[in-house]
Amino acid sequence: MDQNQFANELISSYFLQQWRHNSQTLTLNSTLSNPGTESESARPDLEYEDEGEEFPTELDTVSSSGGFSVVGPDKLSVLYPNVNLHGHDVGVVHANCAAPSKRLLYYFEMYVKNAGAKGQIAIGFIPSSFKVRRHPGWEANTYGYRSDDGLLYRGRGKGESFDPMYTTSDTKYTTGDTVGGGINYATQEFFFTKNGVLVGTVFKDVKSPVIPTVAVHSQGEEVTVNFGKEPFVFDIKAYEAEQRAIQQEKIDCISIPLDASHGLVRSYLEHYGYEGTLEFFDMASKSTTPPISLVPENGFDEEDNMYAMNQRRTLRELIRRGGIDETFAKLHEWYPQIVQVDDNMFSLSLSLSLSLSLSHSHLTC
Repeated sequence: MDQNQFANELISSYFLQQWRHNSQTLTLNSTLSNPGTESESARPDLEYEDEGEEFPTELDTVSSSGGFSVVGPDKLSVLYPNVNLHGHDVGVVHANCAAPSKRLLYYFEMYVKNAGAKGQIAIGFIPSSFKVRRHPGWEANTYGYRSDDGLLYRGRGKGESFDPMYTTSDTKYTTGDTVGGGINYATQEFFFTKNGVLVGTVFKDVKSPVIPTVAVHSQGEEVTVNFGKEPFVFDIKAYEAEQRAIQQEKIDCISIPLDASHGLVRSYLEHYGYEGTLEFFDMASKSTTPPISLVPENGFDEEDNMYAMNQRRTLRELIRRGGIDETFAKLHEWYPQIVQVDDNMFSLSLSLSLSLSLSHSHLTC
């Protein structure tokens, strides 16, 4: 390996290592973070979310299927007080907004306070267009996990088993159980839990926002929803750390040519005219030729690009000295295509540009 190639690989390795270090630091911070306030505990992956994004905090009492269920004053508990007469007499209640998506995971839980007469309870996700008279999972683009049979429903009235390692007796839930529903945005999957154990996942084939939802369907059924104000039974932090580690492992397996970062950095410096920095960069790499084949921009080759940077440097020097007439002359000579026919308007435009350039020109030297 010659000295030039060694220098290029050394510089490229540095940028790659810095990127990996930053990514691993984020993963470590996520694992060690410890929410200290109620608002933070309601947002288990607060560090990675968009601060302006809404997240569910309570149940929506306006859009729920009124008459079939009663939402408690806390807006977190639901009761089915009547006898159901039809399959569509479902007491469906969803959260006050859609699940946030600018994060790795979203998760919420439901505690079954009373399984009622038949134990026909469900937890899941629905789109905003869903008719709140059917169980989540019975209609297209909806997903639900039922208590009476322990099956997953996704877009039709027929349920299916979760992981083969679990029987339906394992996944059924009743009074005293806590079940949860979540979204893994990295894998594009919904996942469901029972009493702190992951029972299964299913591919998320709906692209529109979905809303956390619960449903009750027989007399006496009562559930309480936890959107994160209280600690979850399922260890969502550990699951998040595990999923981040999986994603990091996939990233680490991606093969990146050692000279790729060198070419990208050099192309950036050249494109934006950082001539001085580019000169030192080339000196450090012991080469004036990019180690990778870069596509010429705007049809100009390497020599043309370097010549253009020299012209831009000359223009900046003229601007610093206040040589407006000389700047005009050079622009007419080098870039006649950008000089407008109306010289008065161009003069005003250039004067404004020069005023701005004078305050920032030192950044591009």
